[in-house]
Amino acid sequence: MNATQTIDPTAIDCLICGTENTPDAAVCGYCYAPMVLGHEARAQEHPPRITTIIGDSNVGKTVYVGMLLDMLSKRADQFDAVPKGPYSVNLPETVISCLMARQFPPKTAMEVDQWNWAYYQITQRQGKKTTHHDLVMPDMAGEALAAEVSSPQTFTIVRSLLKQSVGVLMLVDAAVASSGSPHPDFFALKLMTYLDGLLAPKARGKIRTPVAIVLCKADYCPDCFDDPQLFAKTNLSRLWNLCENRFANFEFFACSVVGSLGYATDAEENVISYPLHIAPRGILEPFEWLLSKT
Repeated sequence: MNATQTIDPTAIDCLICGTENTPDAAVCGYCYAPMVLGHEARAQEHPPRITTIIGDSNVGKTVYVGMLLDMLSKRADQFDAVPKGPYSVNLPETVISCLMARQFPPKTAMEVDQWNWAYYQITQRQGKKTTHHDLVMPDMAGEALAAEVSSPQTFTIVRSLLKQSVGVLMLVDAAVASSGSPHPDFFALKLMTYLDGLLAPKARGKIRTPVAIVLCKADYCPDCFDDPQLFAKTNLSRLWNLCENRFANFEFFACSVVGSLGYATDAEENVISYPLHIAPRGILEPFEWLLSKT
């Protein structure tokens, strides 16, 4: 560095894309990620571990992330989580409040500054061994993911997030896949192909970044819980083949949040589903596997 160059000690780097911002900036001037993440990261002793959750629109990303964070904050299994900042509580609060009122949470807006972000300090206890993780999780809109996959650089934050991620959770609609529709398989194939192009090592070889593929709404197809891998081979064969060929660390999991649904019609005769009974199953397992691989 030139001796005449100086570094502004008050500038804050965006945690997601690394762009330098003024200390009073609310969002990054380049990718629009909230700058509070950068402030929190600077205060920690070690860099946070970003985990990105991807999936199609209406697959259940918001419900899954909100339920996962709520369970972690209540000391689920071997995990104990503490939110860093009030903004980290917004997503689980919204999800749990909506489910308790027998409603699904509203769709995540496409605008990046409207996404929910969470920064948690997680403690994992395994016997006498204690491990600490700083975890950053965004709740991205499925439409934004689809736009970025179809036309790269449309949402630069998606690209930056995945490059920074130590692991990826990909949600796939098992209920739709079990009905015979090829759409979940094709969309998941597009997402994994996008990851392949983004994360592929320079030398020939498989991608090492761990990917947990979560088969959501598995309560519609109980056989998915019995053997997620067999379900994927049968109903998501394109996805399965790509994973085996290009990814070194991947695993399939089945999960569900809603135990039973009710249905009604609105004034326009559209059918609307309502969660009548909440019965989380298989929520922690993908996250626990992901941590073990990172």
